[in-house]
Amino acid sequence: MKATPSAALLRKGRLSPYLFTLLAFILFVTILYGSCIIGGQFEDYGPYRSLSSAAKKKGEKLAFAVGEAESGCDVFSGRWVWDERRPLYEESDCPYIYPQLTCREHGRPDTDYQHWRWQPHACSLPSFNATLMLESLRGKRMMFVGDSLNRGQFVSMVCLVHKLIPDHAKSMTTNGSLTVFTAKDYNTTIEFYWAPFLMESNSDDATVHRKSDSLVRKGSINKHGKHWKGADIIVFNTYLWWMGKFKILQGNFDDEVKDVAEVPTEEAYRMAMKSMVRWAKKNMDPSKTRVFFTSMSPKHAKSSDWGGDEKGNCYNETNMIDDANYWGSDCLKNVMNVIGEVFRKSRYPITFLNITQLSSYRKDAHTSIYKKQWAPLTPEQLANPVSYADCTHWCLPGLQDTWNELLFAKIFYP
Repeated sequence: MKATPSAALLRKGRLSPYLFTLLAFILFVTILYGSCIIGGQFEDYGPYRSLSSAAKKKGEKLAFAVGEAESGCDVFSGRWVWDERRPLYEESDCPYIYPQLTCREHGRPDTDYQHWRWQPHACSLPSFNATLMLESLRGKRMMFVGDSLNRGQFVSMVCLVHKLIPDHAKSMTTNGSLTVFTAKDYNTTIEFYWAPFLMESNSDDATVHRKSDSLVRKGSINKHGKHWKGADIIVFNTYLWWMGKFKILQGNFDDEVKDVAEVPTEEAYRMAMKSMVRWAKKNMDPSKTRVFFTSMSPKHAKSSDWGGDEKGNCYNETNMIDDANYWGSDCLKNVMNVIGEVFRKSRYPITFLNITQLSSYRKDAHTSIYKKQWAPLTPEQLANPVSYADCTHWCLPGLQDTWNELLFAKIFYP
């Protein structure tokens, strides 16, 4: 009987060095691939079809998800559950957190706000995987564009991935409106661009930008947009700065006589959303890039909204709001509706990160008084902490890590 190749190998009693090396390599790849599947890296989460599973069927690389997924689970509808495994990193372990967000360093005594995990009603979020995130960003640019709330989400993303990168291979630099975190070994950057209105405004200085009377130049998104070109993932936000009295500049800022029109917030905001959509359609390739928009981040400036003291706010709040139907007075539904109207008509696919409702419950997660102050506090302020509590921004680690978990889910499990 003619011996099979395997039988011949057995009779020889040993493998040739070349064949042994080949078999060892195949075994290594098999174990590595299997461990990824076992570890949940490529699992399907309920009704969310894993992008990697779809890519494997098509023989494509795991990349950025494009298109719509199967329906059935709204990851933005759910509840907060206690998780002892959180936070996902320690404040002291991330040197990139701005001092306006380091609550523990500035004396916050409690830590419960760090231990809550968002649990959607009909499925589970995939765990944030820093290795997968960095590998997928290899040779690419991720950019966050907007105001200080988007800057907080940017810093959160950096904190979630930076520990995988040796100190000598990472850096953070700021030049005007642009802050860039570089991971050299991955040839990738995670960036933040300060543009609170997306369009040119009198608040474009990334350091000195407090204005009591906001002025935005109509049709000026390219002023900033030229710096966003080439991004592979871009996450926009704009909302907070549009509240209050608002004026639109028809001409240029250097005009001697300025043509200024005062318009309702809703109308001005619609102009910004349309400008963003047009810019994305003209400058981004939907087959290669992903565009996201983060919805309004709620403030907790009035305790009366949740049945508290009329003179109170988020100061000294350590518990979240347990009313599932809660909606704060600062979150204008007519503005939220503008986003929906514009996006529904958009021919360019923009993924909406609806963080408003889930963040509204978290009156416990703001920086409050536990931050670096812009200016020395007066005796009157010190005597009344409510007067200087920051109920807009969020402690890190904390709520904004969840925003990035949702972003991660929408990138890989759209």
